[in-house]
Amino acid sequence: MDRAQIEAYFDDPKRQEQLVQAISRLVRIRSVREDAQPGMPFGPGPAAALAEALALCGELGLSAQNHENYVGTADLNEKETRLHILGHLDVVGEGTGWTVTEPYTPKLVDGMLYGRGADDDKGPVVCALMAMQAVRELGVELNYNVRMILGTDEESGSGDIAYYYAREPYAPYTFSPDAEFPVINIEKGSYKPAFTKTWAPETATPRVTALQGGFRINVLPPEAECVVTGLSAAAARPYCDRSAAETGAVYELSEAGDDLRILCHGKGAHASLPEEGNNAITALLHLLCALPLAKVGSTAALHALNALFPHGDCAGRALGIAQSDAVSGALTLAFSLLEVNKHGLSGRFDSRFPLCATEENCKLAAEAAFAKFGFTVEGGMDAPHHTDADSPFVQTLLRCYEAYTGRTGECLAIGGGTYVHDIPGGVAFGCGMPGFNGNMHGADEHTCIQDLLTACKIFTQVIIDVCA
Repeated sequence: MDRAQIEAYFDDPKRQEQLVQAISRLVRIRSVREDAQPGMPFGPGPAAALAEALALCGELGLSAQNHENYVGTADLNEKETRLHILGHLDVVGEGTGWTVTEPYTPKLVDGMLYGRGADDDKGPVVCALMAMQAVRELGVELNYNVRMILGTDEESGSGDIAYYYAREPYAPYTFSPDAEFPVINIEKGSYKPAFTKTWAPETATPRVTALQGGFRINVLPPEAECVVTGLSAAAARPYCDRSAAETGAVYELSEAGDDLRILCHGKGAHASLPEEGNNAITALLHLLCALPLAKVGSTAALHALNALFPHGDCAGRALGIAQSDAVSGALTLAFSLLEVNKHGLSGRFDSRFPLCATEENCKLAAEAAFAKFGFTVEGGMDAPHHTDADSPFVQTLLRCYEAYTGRTGECLAIGGGTYVHDIPGGVAFGCGMPGFNGNMHGADEHTCIQDLLTACKIFTQVIIDVCA
């Protein structure tokens, strides 16, 4: 197939109109996971989005099938399947702060289509479907089939894909347009253990009697708060000012009887990119270890945590697990959950480790560090995902990307996990262009229509090169 024919097909103004309308149909559906209902394993929203997407597939001339509302599939022909394209129709909650439009009211402004799911992942899903339509309408004869898999639970655990692949075989090649270009071929492994420590009943003051920090394992905590019994705000204020200068965090103090409540404000970030935030838990520990607290078990435990997770250490150096390699980069660590009560504490951290990590230099090293302070640790390592950058499939993807963008293709390693993490040979491929930020999961999520049309061209060429 001549590249000029693919370019001309998608440069037709009616393709942009088709793309915007198709994405908008899906964006209007609030496909957030809810409690299961009969025949709807992830609730009515994802099921409704799947029904609409399968209707769209039929309109595009594709053979569509609903797999018990876990996933849908769309096939280009009845031949042996060689390529899976894996996208998802579920979205995260709408949140607050939208200014351009309401979350489920798609709006096109200056070439950007706004709405929840426009960027993650309903826009990319439509790109892949339109690429399949283009191959059919351009009359390309394929020797193999391409199957689009329409997932409905990517944001909440990927139970949809586990269900599907428990019943259907993997394809020789798989990519997911649920990330960014060029190609993500390495996803780091994860080590997210839980740790605990208890102590005998305490009466001495001042001491910490409660602490709560973090709300989700994969989010660097933006806030943490504690109660210190037996200390006044006036006495604590100089220490807070000093810690604020040292950590960049903000500390709010309020008194209630003999209790001092300290609220620490940091800056949230994804746990795979902890350096982009300011950890409120470690900033609060930094302060507490400076306060004149009683020498009791709870105080010793907090000092131990501060030693293991000093503020600003996003590499696991103090824990003894810092490491990196040239292919997949450095280990990252985010202390993301901590709860303290009068009897003990429990917490978790989220580390993303490179290919060079082993049980000995990661898990066992961390457990040894905790053991020195009398902590109990539980949790194993989840393996990284790696597809060889020199594989013919990856090289085909890079070649197609370069042809239609004029940019140099390269393979990327990330700390996050994508839809293909557990799929042999799978990679993430598009749809975001380098440097573009669609504010996915945030307010005013949007996608660039011209970039999506370029992605349509790329995907069309990939289908042809892999399946013809």
